[in-house]
Amino acid sequence: MATSMAATAVATTWVPPMDVVERPEGLEVIVDLAGVNGAVRVTVKGGMLLIAGEKRQPHRCAAGAAFHVAERTFGAFARAIPLRLAFDAAAIKATLTRGELRIVVPRIEDRRGREIDIPIEIL
Repeated sequence: MATSMAATAVATTWVPPMDVVERPEGLEVIVDLAGVNGAVRVTVKGGMLLIAGEKRQPHRCAAGAAFHVAERTFGAFARAIPLRLAFDAAAIKATLTRGELRIVVPRIEDRRGREIDIPIEIL
């Protein structure tokens, strides 16, 4: 008795796995983006680090062929990381190497609560 091995299409949302590591010098965010090929954007807005992009399906099955296993997911994605430390937005660095996105968010000294002398201009 022959059995069919054709895969059925399942709608899924792709959420790339990531690690967020806090170090004394700041945060390091590492995101697995194999197959994204540079279609990614990193921004900071309202105290959030935003990562968005798309993993495009490279090819479809040729005419007359059928998938036996179809487990990879594709599509648009977005991740948001709250930045709960004082950080230097202008010094954030992001690199994408061999499918791994690394973002370094440098910490700056939190100046809230410090005493600061304000010079008085005498006119």
